[in-house]
Amino acid sequence: MGCGEGEGVSAGATIAAYVEAPLCAEAARELAREGGRAGDLRVRAVCLERADDGERLDLAAVGANARGATEDSSTVAYIEPPITPSFSRPIVEAANIAVIRTSSGKAAMTQLLRAIEEADDSSSLRDQVRQALN
Repeated sequence: MGCGEGEGVSAGATIAAYVEAPLCAEAARELAREGGRAGDLRVRAVCLERADDGERLDLAAVGANARGATEDSSTVAYIEPPITPSFSRPIVEAANIAVIRTSSGKAAMTQLLRAIEEADDSSSLRDQVRQALN
């Protein structure tokens, strides 16, 4: 099951949102509050490893996190904090995955679940979510 170009997503399928470490706890709590679902799809939050040591950003870790999201065919979104600049964005957007930049994991997950629920079966879920959020 994939969410990429030209593929529909079957009812009951599981899709993924990759969430950077600072936002993951809030995003996961919101997802659990919503029963881990958006419409008839199961949604899982994939919590990423920290890409910094509190002072310095590890660009190799940022790239590895972003590539992991692009290699997962079930990925529909990548949630990251509003650090400037966004080093993961070009990698993730090249795979047509929505990027949500926010300081609130809860708000990001709420936005994502709404976008998934509003999508229809006419085209790629990944594309529809990206268009709704970016």
